[in-house]
Order: sequence, then C-alpha cells, then structure tokens
Amino acid sequence: MSAVQMTPKPVQRWQADDYAVKGRFVSDLARPVLDLLAPVKGERILDLGCGDGVLTQEIAARGADVLGADLSEELLAAAAAKGLKVQKVDGHALPFEDEFDGVFTNAALHWMRRPELVIAGVRRALRPRGRFAGEFGGHGNVAAIATAIRAVSALHGGDPDKVAPWFFPSVAEYRRLLEQGGFAVKAIMLVPRPTELDIGIRGWLETFGRSFFEQFEEPERAEVFSEVIELLRPALCDADSVWTADHIRLRFAAERVG
Repeated sequence: MSAVQMTPKPVQRWQADDYAVKGRFVSDLARPVLDLLAPVKGERILDLGCGDGVLTQEIAARGADVLGADLSEELLAAAAAKGLKVQKVDGHALPFEDEFDGVFTNAALHWMRRPELVIAGVRRALRPRGRFAGEFGGHGNVAAIATAIRAVSALHGGDPDKVAPWFFPSVAEYRRLLEQGGFAVKAIMLVPRPTELDIGIRGWLETFGRSFFEQFEEPERAEVFSEVIELLRPALCDADSVWTADHIRLRFAAERVG
C-alpha cells in the first residue's frame, strides 16, 4: 500500500477570515521557533502547514526563498494574496526530493496523524544536513478541552474520528520518531503556554474544534456547545470571566543525517 493510500483523511475544514481573527495568536506566539530555524538569505525553505502565510512572510523577509505548503485551498489563497509562493500539499505525502535547506512548521503537525509519513517526507525534501524545526501541540496540550469534548460526544453519539483529532506526542516519543526517521535531534522540549483567549472559549472551539461541532444539526449543536463550555468553565474561566486555553507545545530542531 502506498504512502498516499495510507494517508488519513483530513477532518478539519478551515475558513481564512475566521482563522485570521480567532487564530492569529498561533502565529503571534511562534517567533522563537523562527529563530530556532534561523533562515538566512539565499536559503530555500519549505513552510509546512503554512496556513494563511503570516509566518511564511517573515521567513521571506529574512531573505530566504520560501514555499508555503498546506492542504487547505482557502488558507493557501489567503497566503497567495500576500504575494507568497504556495503549493497544495498533503504533509503525509510530500512530493519533494533534496530541494530545501530547511523545513519550518508551526501548529500544523498535530493535525497530521501519521507522523512517520510526515518525517519521511521531510527528510526526502531536505538536502544533506538540512534543518527541520518547528512547534506543535505536545503531550497534555488542551487536555481539559479534549476531555470535555470526549465527555459530551459520548452523550450525543459523536463521530469518534472527530473527537480530539490530534497527535500530541511526548518528548520521548517524538525524539524517537525523528531519530528513527533519519534525523539528529538538536533540541526538543515541552513548552507550557497557557493562552488567554480574547476570543473566549467559544471562539476557540468554533475555530479549532469545527470538525467536531459541525457534525451536529441545530438545535443539538447549540446544546453541544453549551455543554462543552459549562464543563470547561471551572477549569479554564477565572472570576473575571477571562478564558485561558491549556496549551502545551512541543518545540524541536533536528538535522538530516546523511
């Protein structure tokens, strides 16, 4: 069976305008990861899971020749509108070979649930000693949110494939995957990042849990939202009604061996 056939079907649908308003904190908090990659003028860089291209722009501003890759046509259109070079690509089946000095990724790998395919494709895409650096959800990321969604899904008969459809590895697990995939790990760590939500928990759920909630028709969908939010309120909402997402990121830098 080919790698493409083994690729899991995407479960998340993105809207560029929604992401620009409610998901901007994702790129705003990722500048240290760009420094970990340290792109320089003249290098060729792949931004894997580029989204609407905000960080791709920053890589280009440092003088690199950067290609943004994503599976969402709507987000790619938003990135292309910024003047960026983009390509629709499934991260589980990268079509590149010995083309890039570095691969950068932010907040995308946890949506790619066959990491061994992703890592193999990244290694093929890199030139010898090419760099792979990024950040994504690590073990324990949004644990409260995922638990609340699972509990409410069980009550409403939700699709199990759409309940917390993420890959959140531990440091040991992802280090092992990288090393088995032909990389030398230079740095890897979990970074706790409680994130105050200007958009509230409803905004977070509407953007990052879209696939789960869209399976329900109204008025049941409104009931599901309400039940998830009320389960989360004691853990994630303070006395001033400020919501905080329980984010934990896995940040890493690795180098292709051979």
